[in-house]
Amino acid sequence: MSDLGAHVVILGAGHAGGTAAALLRQYGHSGPITLIGDEPLAPYQRPPLSKAWLKGEADADSLALKPLEFYAEHQIDFRPNTRAVKLARADKVVTLADGQTLTYDVLILATGARAIKLPVPGAELAGLLELRTAADAEALKAAVGPGKRLAVVGGGYIGLEVAASGRALGAEVVVIEREQRLLARVACESLSDFFQGVHQAHGVAFEMGASVTGFVGENGHVTGVTLADGRTIACDAAVIGVGATPNDELAADSGLDTARGVVVDLEARTSDPSIFAIGDVAHRPMPIYERMFRMESVPNALEQAKQAASAITGRPAPAGEVPWQWSDQYDLKLQIAGYAFDADEVLLRGDPASGKFAVFHLKGDQIQSVEAINSPPEFMMGKQLIGNRKPVSKAKLVDLSVSMKEVVA
Repeated sequence: MSDLGAHVVILGAGHAGGTAAALLRQYGHSGPITLIGDEPLAPYQRPPLSKAWLKGEADADSLALKPLEFYAEHQIDFRPNTRAVKLARADKVVTLADGQTLTYDVLILATGARAIKLPVPGAELAGLLELRTAADAEALKAAVGPGKRLAVVGGGYIGLEVAASGRALGAEVVVIEREQRLLARVACESLSDFFQGVHQAHGVAFEMGASVTGFVGENGHVTGVTLADGRTIACDAAVIGVGATPNDELAADSGLDTARGVVVDLEARTSDPSIFAIGDVAHRPMPIYERMFRMESVPNALEQAKQAASAITGRPAPAGEVPWQWSDQYDLKLQIAGYAFDADEVLLRGDPASGKFAVFHLKGDQIQSVEAINSPPEFMMGKQLIGNRKPVSKAKLVDLSVSMKEVVA
C-alpha cells in the first residue's frame, strides 16, 4: 500500500494515534488525515500523569506531543471530544457518537485501553478514582494532600507511582494488594521485596493478600475500603489500579480478528488490509519470543505508529525493536527491557541495598529480560543482548568487576 493521497482516519488521539498522524506527514503522505480523540486535549504524554502532573510539575501544554497549532498547520483534521461508535468495513464508514459519518480509505485503530473496574458494592461512590487520562490525574491531584488518606487498590507500577506521588504531597497512603507480593504479575520476588521496602521507608502502609469486597461511604463519597476479612480501611479517596482492558469492541463488532486486543502483523495491519491497529489495543507479534502479545507502553506505541505509517506510505518497514518500559518512584528509575517469557533462571547483578542493581531473566544462556534500578549500563547493554540473542557468561554477568560490554560468552 502506498496511496499517498488516501484519506486516513485515525481513531484515538493518544500517544500512538497522535504519533501516527505526525509520522504520516513526515513520511510524505499528502492525502487527508482525520484524527479522532475522545478527550478535550490534543495528544499528550501519559506516563507523567502519575508523577509530574500529580506533583504540579507538568500541565497539558508541557506534556503535549505537539503544539495544538501543529495539526492545522499540517492539514490534520483533529477532532477532540469525539468518539466512534460503529465501524462498517464493507462500506469503509465510521459512525461517530454524534451521528456523523466518516468515509476512509485507510483506518488506524488507536483506541487504547481502559481501567478495569471492580464489580463490588459501592463502586459508584464519588472519590473512587482511576488514572488513565489528564482529567483522572487532575481529580486525583485535588483529592490528595497533607492529612488526606489515600487508598491504592493494586500494587502494580501505576499503583506504586501513585503511592510515591501521594506521599510526596503529604497524604497518608495504604496500598491494598490481593497477591502476597507487589508487582506479582510483572516482576520477580527480589524486585517486589525491594520496592516494598523502599515504600515502607517512605511511610507507605501495605495490606498484602487482601481482597477488596466493596467500598463504603457517606453522603455519596467514599470513606473506606472493605476487605474480605471484614476490616474496613478508612480513606478520603481511593485509586483503583488493577489493570486495563483493550478498547477493541469496535473492531470485534465489525468482524476483525481479536484476541484480547486487535490481532495485527508486523506492519500493524489487521485481518482487513485497509485497517491498522496500534498501541495498547493491538495484539501483536513479538518475533524475539516467537509469540503474540499485547503491550501497554509508550515505546510500543511509537514502534507500531512507525510500522503503520511506513506501510501506508510505502516506506521500508522499520527495524524491529526490543520492548522496553520504565517506572519512576521517589529517586529511583526502574528501566525494563524485554519480557521474562520462558525464563528458567534469575541472576542478580549488584546489591539491592545500594539502590543500584539489575535483575536478569535468562533462558539457557540468553537474556530474556532485564530489570535495572538506577543502572543504565545494565539496561542498555541488556536490551542490546536481548535483541541480538548473543549468549552470555553467567559468571561474568553477576560480577560487577566485569563491564557489561564484556559479559558475552
